[in-house]
Amino acid sequence: MIVDDNFIKKFKDNISKNVNLSNYSWFNLGGNAEYFFKAKDKYQLLDFLKESKKIKLKTTFLGAGSNILFRDNGVKGAVIKLGQDFSYTKLISKDILEVGAATLDRKVSNFAKENNLGNLEFLSCIPGSVGGAIVMNSGCYKNDISKVLISIKAIDKNKFLEVEMKNEDIKFSYRGCNLSKDLIIISAKLKGSIEKKDKIEKKQLELINRKKNSQPSKIKTCGSTFKNISEGKKAWMLIKKAGCENYRVGDAVISQKHCNFFVNNGKAKSSDIESLINRVRKKVQEKTGVNLELEIKIVGE
Repeated sequence: MIVDDNFIKKFKDNISKNVNLSNYSWFNLGGNAEYFFKAKDKYQLLDFLKESKKIKLKTTFLGAGSNILFRDNGVKGAVIKLGQDFSYTKLISKDILEVGAATLDRKVSNFAKENNLGNLEFLSCIPGSVGGAIVMNSGCYKNDISKVLISIKAIDKNKFLEVEMKNEDIKFSYRGCNLSKDLIIISAKLKGSIEKKDKIEKKQLELINRKKNSQPSKIKTCGSTFKNISEGKKAWMLIKKAGCENYRVGDAVISQKHCNFFVNNGKAKSSDIESLINRVRKKVQEKTGVNLELEIKIVGE
């Protein structure tokens, strides 16, 4: 793969070399991206994908960074992030929102509240952006994105086409779906329910307080490290049962408030977090027979 000067010049206002990825992960960890591209709009995104394929430049897509661990040696090729044109929320009918994929989930929840739309309060407790929430089928407190999603628009990065898919065309599962990795979500339509604003606000505050009471905040973490197995077999229960809640590797530690939250306590390396993950997973397997599946994504060399 050779990136020539013409490629750099074409995207000069939106591409950078050797960008530190620790600034783009909630763990505040990771090496450098060989190239970092911030797409202005869908047309520039399509153009970049076409040109990247011509020179065989590997591309990695980045959302809000709320569930990603970049390895210490960074990421080869280009890391792509959606720009401001992909961050918006608008009411397109009395109970339907159109939102850009880069819009933060909590902003969607707040916008819905201001427009008397309920059933989206749970998004105030979901870290990250809408695009990532759809791919992960993010949710909490018995609700998730699949229950409010109407449709998505996405860019196929191999065919260079914009496609639209309805909810019923996507097979959702617990914290996941079957969307192709070749698709980059650029927008979505969500359905709310018309309710009084004070009722929505009350429910939203209840959920936010519930989260504050059970989960750590203002720390360097990407939230739940492992997926829950079921309602009665949550990852934190298995970690506690296996006696792992006080494990640490260097400055990579487990939150004392919620033992499924792994934390960069200040001077950890990505390899420390990954070693801690592997150590806990191995012990849980030995003690309970359950092989924990990652909810966060580990990316890089």
